[in-house]
Amino acid sequence: MGAVVGVDVGGSGLRLQWAYAGQLSSVFTAPGAQIVERGVDVAALTADAVELLSEGGVGAATEVDIDAVCWSQRGLLFLSDPAEVVGAVVSGLGAARTAVVSDAVASLAGALGAVRPGAVVAAGTGAVAFGSDFGSKDTSIWRLVDGWGHVLGDRGSAAWVGLSGLRAGLRHHDGLPDGSERLLVEGELVFGTTSHWPRRIMTASNAPELLASFAPRVVGAAVAGDSVAQRICQEAGESLAQSLLSAAVGIASPTLVATGGLLNAEPVRAALESSVAAAGESLTPSAGGALEGALLLATMLGETGAIPRHPAYVHLS
Repeated sequence: MGAVVGVDVGGSGLRLQWAYAGQLSSVFTAPGAQIVERGVDVAALTADAVELLSEGGVGAATEVDIDAVCWSQRGLLFLSDPAEVVGAVVSGLGAARTAVVSDAVASLAGALGAVRPGAVVAAGTGAVAFGSDFGSKDTSIWRLVDGWGHVLGDRGSAAWVGLSGLRAGLRHHDGLPDGSERLLVEGELVFGTTSHWPRRIMTASNAPELLASFAPRVVGAAVAGDSVAQRICQEAGESLAQSLLSAAVGIASPTLVATGGLLNAEPVRAALESSVAAAGESLTPSAGGALEGALLLATMLGETGAIPRHPAYVHLS
C-alpha cells in the first residue's frame, strides 16, 4: 500500500500530512488560498502541495506512490468550481484515488475522530457549522450553517468579534450609545487614528485576518471588565451555539463538538457552553481538526475505495 495524504487548505495556510508504512509524517505548510478573478487559485495550491510531498519523498518521481488523497478546501462551495479543483488535484498529485471535500466535512470528521453522526462549529477567523449523519440516501442529512464570510456572516468568528469591537470603538468616538472608550483606544493602538481605519480595513486583501487580529484585544477588554466587550463575547458564543444547534437539526443523537482558536477565549467559550446547555445538549471534546479529518477520510478512501458522497460537499475521482 502506498501513502495516504490529507491536505487542509484554509485562508491562513495550506497544511499537509501523510501516513505511510505505519508512520505519520510531520505537518508541512505552505501559503493559504489566494483569491483571483476565477476564485481560489487552485493551481498554485496544488503546486505547493506537490513540492511539499516531493521534499518528503512522496508522489511523482519518488519511490512512494500515493494511494489516496483527501483535499479539504475552504471556499469550495462558493469560491471554486469543484470539478476544476478535482481536476487540478488529480493531475497535480497523481493519487490512485482522490477526494475533494468542503473543509466543513473534514472539520466534522476530524472533530468526531470518525465518520459518524454529529455536528461541529468551527470558530476561527471565520465561523461555520456543519452537521451530517454521513448517509448517502436522499433522506440523509448534510447541513451547512453560516460560513458566509466576514461581510455577510461568520457570526461569532474572530473576524466578527474584531469588527464588532472596532465598531464599538467608533460608536464611542461618535458619542453614540453602546460605545467603548477602551476599544477605541485599543483600535487606535493597532490601526492608528480613526480616520485611517476605513481605508486600512476596507481595502485590505486580508481583511478577515486583519479584523480577527483585533479579537484578542476585545477579549482582553472583556476580561478586564469592559461591559461592551463582554456583550460582544457573549453574543459571539451564543451565535456559535445557534449555528451548531441548527446544523444538528434532524440528526438522531448527534455528537456536538466545537473547535477553533477563538474558543481559547474563556468569555466566548463560556457563552457557547452555556447556550448549548440551555438547549439541553452538551459539547464533546474535539478529537482533531480539518487536517486530521482529511487524513482520516484519505485513509478510509485508501482502505475501502469509498467515502460517504454528497453532490455538493464531497467529490470523488
